[in-house]
Amino acid sequence: MTVPTEVVPRTIRIAGVLTTLQAVAGLVFVAALLIRSTAPDLGGVGQFERGQMFGEAGYYTLLASGVLATGIGLWKGKHWARTPALLLQLLLLGTAWYAFGPSGQPVIALMIAVPAIAVLWFLFNREGRAWGFHSSTAPDADREE
Repeated sequence: MTVPTEVVPRTIRIAGVLTTLQAVAGLVFVAALLIRSTAPDLGGVGQFERGQMFGEAGYYTLLASGVLATGIGLWKGKHWARTPALLLQLLLLGTAWYAFGPSGQPVIALMIAVPAIAVLWFLFNREGRAWGFHSSTAPDADREE
């Protein structure tokens, strides 16, 4: 099965949309952290300082920005975005396993695992593999001259 490199398979675009939605969820988490940092008493386990909350929000902003770039890259058919998307989904599956097993939060585990498995399926189905296989001949690939 040959797939022209100019045509981005529908499954890759769907994987890009799901990855972008994961980035949006990360940015919503950042917003929740920033809103929580305005509370007069931060509470929780141990003592939190506002600087720590801002640092945590900055860290997750950087991560979510990378995930967002990956999702947009997949949507646009950029072959470089496939590897970061695969790595992200594998990390999320590990997180889902921890949420399901040791943490005892099966609902949260499913909310993390289902999109991750879907993205992996979209990237590894027949169209996704054929598209990824032709990455060395893609218009956005680096050329040796």
